[in-house]
Amino acid sequence: MATTFLEEAARTQAAEAVAAIETQTSAEVVVAVRASSGHYAHTDARVGAGLAFAVLMVLLFIPQEIHLAVFPPAVLLSFFAGVVASWGLPPLRRALTSRKLQEDAVRTAARAAFTELGVSRTSRRTGILVFVSLLERRVEVVADHGVDTAALGTEWQEALAALSAALVASPAPEPFFQALRRIQPPLARVLPRMEDDVNELPDLPGAAA
Repeated sequence: MATTFLEEAARTQAAEAVAAIETQTSAEVVVAVRASSGHYAHTDARVGAGLAFAVLMVLLFIPQEIHLAVFPPAVLLSFFAGVVASWGLPPLRRALTSRKLQEDAVRTAARAAFTELGVSRTSRRTGILVFVSLLERRVEVVADHGVDTAALGTEWQEALAALSAALVASPAPEPFFQALRRIQPPLARVLPRMEDDVNELPDLPGAAA
């Protein structure tokens, strides 16, 4: 999923969607894509501990006699195997990590990226970051002070919901970037493009670290 969104074709689609949006609004839209917003090492450790415990129970209760010297390496290897399995299986990692923790991690990472990518430095403070976190399958939109999200109304909220739904529904980037274009009408209504508007931020997605 991460490589699909970060490959060059997807970056081009994102740039085209952003350019189309900005032809009608003075808002500056930036898309940032991250494979994951949190480390979730505790989830990996939990899976490792669970697998190690299961292996220990098998060693203790199988009818065959197992030499005690086998126990420590078997349990230790099981633990590391569980950690690697959790790390390498995003659906498992996501399922075993609390939703609130994922939400908090994405929100924090999005606000950090908002500053790192310079979205807060537009002349009219109309920068908008669309932050995509693939492991968590979450979209966080951060708007600068010059964007009155209350004035954008229900049309804006529906567009944001469509973004999240597209990311959850499909690993392909095309539905997401189609949904992204839905933010244009409310932005054009509240922040119409002005004659002296210039493109202050790059249209290509930012690689949030």
